[in-house]
Amino acid sequence: MNDADPAAVDEQRRGSRLHPRVTSFRSRRGSLTDAQQQAWDRMWPRIGRDVTAPDFGSFASWFGRDAPLILEIGSGTGTATAAMALAEPHVNLVAIEVYRPGLAQLVQHIEREDIGNIRLLRGDAVEVLESLVAPESLTGVRVFFPDPWPKARHHKRRLLQPPTVALIADRLRPGGVLHVATDHADYASYIRSVGDAEPQLTALDWESPMTHERPVTKFERKAHRAGSAVTELIWGKIGA
Repeated sequence: MNDADPAAVDEQRRGSRLHPRVTSFRSRRGSLTDAQQQAWDRMWPRIGRDVTAPDFGSFASWFGRDAPLILEIGSGTGTATAAMALAEPHVNLVAIEVYRPGLAQLVQHIEREDIGNIRLLRGDAVEVLESLVAPESLTGVRVFFPDPWPKARHHKRRLLQPPTVALIADRLRPGGVLHVATDHADYASYIRSVGDAEPQLTALDWESPMTHERPVTKFERKAHRAGSAVTELIWGKIGA
């Protein structure tokens, strides 16, 4: 997916298998409806890939155009993904998710609305960042409502730890944006401290290259009804 040395990429993947990283997601199973499976069969070969599949070229070749590249980590059922892609037809949007039924719902949305600027990756977002994304190639990274892993003994599973935020920052181009939203107050405080401590990032104080407007999903409405405030955290990469 980039110009990285294939041997180095293979070595990274072998290292990941030999020394497994604590993943930030729950492994969930779920079957597809007949309609979802049919949409998947029609669309997935063109717009989707498993993260562990063989390399198939650059993101630009996959989209068929060279455009600003935005990565969404944890797209869920894709409600926000589809809406934001429609609002930003000039960008290439890659959504990463591990839950196949969620991806299938997004596949249906893409087919129904004929959305041409979304591609889907199924698997570990950190592996995508490490192995498939070149340094300083991303216009933006979105992480909306990552699993807070609220129990203290599970905090090590949180996605937005200092090494991952540093990796995201490395993959952002100068002026690129990291946009995070969470409804978990403790995790918000932790993410803020991690982002503010990352030397490649700073609070965004210039015009953003991407929209920060998010549609309110069912998940977010549920959080509002429960009285949970949603925190938006936005940084830009220094060097613009």
